[in-house]
Amino acid sequence: QVQLVESGGGLVQPGGSLRLSCAASGFTFSIYAMSWYRQAPGKGRELVAVIQTAAAGGITNYADSVKGRFTISRDNAKNTVYLQMNSLKPEDTAVYYCKAVRYAEYWGQGTQVTVSS
Repeated sequence: QVQLVESGGGLVQPGGSLRLSCAASGFTFSIYAMSWYRQAPGKGRELVAVIQTAAAGGITNYADSVKGRFTISRDNAKNTVYLQMNSLKPEDTAVYYCKAVRYAEYWGQGTQVTVSS
């Protein structure tokens, strides 16, 4: 059974940091590209960051809005992908989802991030 379980969301003040985790099971994690998306209230889902497989060089890409503030990483031994979020802004408030893609596409259930004073 495929599962992607996000954790680490919560309420944080502007300028603060959070680290999101996405634990995967039920498929060969290491051969899947992993990404983080987010969806703010009343808006569509947008791509935040992507990390390729080690075989593809582990290349990362980011949305312009988070470049220099967010870092995506993966630990294939733990079947987990992370999103380190620094210098958070109120506009980062959203539900954050992880996604795995290669032969199929899998989504997690999301974790809420709220940036507010």
